[in-house]
Amino acid sequence: MPTDKTFIPLRGNYRSLIVYQKAECIYDVTFFFAHRFLAKGDRTIDQMIQAARSGKQNIAEGSAASTTSRETELKLVNVAKASLQELLIDYEDYLRVRDLEQWAPGDERYQRTRRVVASHNDSAYYREAIKVRSDEAVANIAITLIHQTDTMLGRLIERLKEQFVQQGGIREEMSRARSAYRNNHKDHKDQ
Repeated sequence: MPTDKTFIPLRGNYRSLIVYQKAECIYDVTFFFAHRFLAKGDRTIDQMIQAARSGKQNIAEGSAASTTSRETELKLVNVAKASLQELLIDYEDYLRVRDLEQWAPGDERYQRTRRVVASHNDSAYYREAIKVRSDEAVANIAITLIHQTDTMLGRLIERLKEQFVQQGGIREEMSRARSAYRNNHKDHKDQ
């Protein structure tokens, strides 16, 4: 007996999401940064890597959970956003306490970094590009990646909220599917 293909549609292809790809770039940049520029034994290493990992992993987990729980997906995407905000503060703190510059709008380095980050979603690109960059440059690349990813996560959260309002959650999908099944079988019995 065929089932309705829209009932619990397959979701969870997080690797194809640009926001996930950007989060993976952030993780790889952060892993490099923390191990190269922070002193061995510094607790910030683990904290930064865990915040970057949480950003990436919660997008993946939320996407996987989306099949049966829009609420869980929304919560996990919000956790990803919060984790990346925590990481952003770590990078800003690093620059501030070392009297390094956080590139601002109007600075050519800022403009160039924004353009490059907007056009590259492959973490291998960043792993190669950052090998020859200073701590200030790598931190600013990470900050730019985080800002762009944060914007994308904000849009994703708004879209998920809208989908939930329009379509409901799994219980509503189940009720609609059951009603459609009953109506379809009632029509067949009447013939």
